Formats: sequence, C-alpha cells, structure tokens
Amino acid sequence: MDKTEFLHQFYNVRQVCYESDYPLSKPGYPAAVLMPLINREQMTMLFTRRASHLRHHGGQVSFPGGRMEIEDSNLLEAALRETEEEIGINSEQVDIIGQLGRYRTISGFEVTPYIGIIEPPLKLKRDHNEVASIFEVPLSYLMDKRNHLVHYANRNGQPHPIYFIHWQQQHIWGATAAFVRNLSNHLGE
Repeated sequence: MDKTEFLHQFYNVRQVCYESDYPLSKPGYPAAVLMPLINREQMTMLFTRRASHLRHHGGQVSFPGGRMEIEDSNLLEAALRETEEEIGINSEQVDIIGQLGRYRTISGFEVTPYIGIIEPPLKLKRDHNEVASIFEVPLSYLMDKRNHLVHYANRNGQPHPIYFIHWQQQHIWGATAAFVRNLSNHLGE
C-alpha cells in the first residue's frame, strides 16, 4: 500500500466500527500516541519496544506516546512531544492526517491515537532509558485481518478481547494491536 492508496482509503467517508476497549468505572487518564507511517514505496508503520526496566508495560511493543502533561495544550501535542522525546522525530517531520477514536485501557488510560506520515530518510534518536528498539512493519501486512488474532480473557465476569499481531520476532498485542486493528477497520475491507 502506497501513500496515495492509503490516503484515499483513510479519507473515504464510512461508518467505522471500533474494537471493544476496556470499560473503565471512572474517567481514565488522558494519553495519546502517534501511529507513525513511513512513506516508503510500500508504506510501513514504525513501532518501539519499551525498555524492559520500565515500571509500566516494560518490554512491550508500543507506539511513541504517553500521558498528557501539564505543559501539553492538547492530546496531539502530547503525542508529538513524546515522539520527539522517545525516538527523536520532531513535530515538523510529521504530517498529521487524522486520528482514531479514543481507546480505554485496562491500565486506566483513555488513549487517542493520531496517524502521521513521515518522509524518509529517518534520523532516529532513541531514548535508551525508555526505548529498547525501533522497528518497522509493512502497512499492508498490518492491515490484513488474516494476520490478527483475538483472544478473550475473563475480566470481572465478562469476556474481554485481547488483540495480537505477530511480525517476525515481534509480538504486537494489547492496546497497540487494537489501534492497528481499528485503523484496519477504518480503511475497510
């Protein structure tokens, strides 16, 4: 999938069904992530693997982003600030094309994913304290629902979906996989 095809599908107006999130009993902490699309001949999506020593979600695959801080004027600003802090890509390098719906997580966050296109070459500067590694996955692979797995766990007596996408030696799961799945839903079949 190239940039033109992606944008055509992304902006095609349709009703989008988002995947089930976690039903929080109180409002979650506002947070945002950037879903970075790299504009190669065939687009890729960039992911990070969080450093294993981190208290929350250590060693897990994620998108750059995090909790909204006092200095952030909005959620998009939080996503872009965290992206620059974690992997060295500043806001001028990112063309934000839209966002997906808010997603509530079992860890108590309400996350808004923003989709941004980045033109190569990439000049990444990884924060070694937060990010163990950075990798890319072909967008066409991620958008193919045949590569998605869903497992149901019992939470408070109710089945709760947990999403998984495996790519080579990487295991994308949880909210990160749900964001990818929601983008796939957005693009349609």
